[in-house]
Amino acid sequence: MTPEELVAGHTIYSCVMGSRAFGLATEGSDTDVRGIYLAPTPLFWRFEKPPTHVEGPADEQFSWELERFCELALRANPTALECLHSPLVEHIDDTGRELLALRGAFLSRQAHVTFARYALGQRKKLDADVRQHGAPRWKHAMHLLRLLMSCRDLLRTGALTIDVGAERERLLAVRRGEFSWPEVESWMTRLATESDEAATATPLSPEPDRARVAEFLFRVRRDSALKADAYDEVVQRAVPGGGQ
Repeated sequence: MTPEELVAGHTIYSCVMGSRAFGLATEGSDTDVRGIYLAPTPLFWRFEKPPTHVEGPADEQFSWELERFCELALRANPTALECLHSPLVEHIDDTGRELLALRGAFLSRQAHVTFARYALGQRKKLDADVRQHGAPRWKHAMHLLRLLMSCRDLLRTGALTIDVGAERERLLAVRRGEFSWPEVESWMTRLATESDEAATATPLSPEPDRARVAEFLFRVRRDSALKADAYDEVVQRAVPGGGQ
């Protein structure tokens, strides 16, 4: 089974991410699609395991195998967590709906560390641009501000919301370069401070609910194996002498 066939035939959930999901799309914005596929259990019984992720087949499309996705989300990977909260769902089946029902199990105080670490890496890139070119890449600055807002609000409320809502116009003004870099720096610093303050009283649990996620993954793997066994039995009965 090719990676393309896994995505085409076994995707349990896919959504639009990026600017369109964040409420920051402009004319000409790309449509970034992220998905999760469930590789049939028998593929794991071979020496060559199914891929943990697949790029494509369409432009701006990326998918994870379910187990890999769960690993990332349990570690509070910002990209994985936000994928489960996109308001733009393209495809979902029963297993995907179970996964979405579990999305609260992935949230924990670890998000403060992982979001902040990612934000710090992006901030260093922006600072390097300023040193080398006199200005940052304003689109990247906009998205970093959005991420910092999302982190702060998650820590404050315990809920992850990725649409920027009323902040849309202000953030788009940053993208257009209508704020000075010192103003944007100050905004970023303030958001980071607010996140740190929110972390001291956050309603989030210290750790994600790994047991619930593990039970879900075990069950869907088992169901996939049982379906494969049932299919093999039907094939054997359909072939003369196959059941002997």
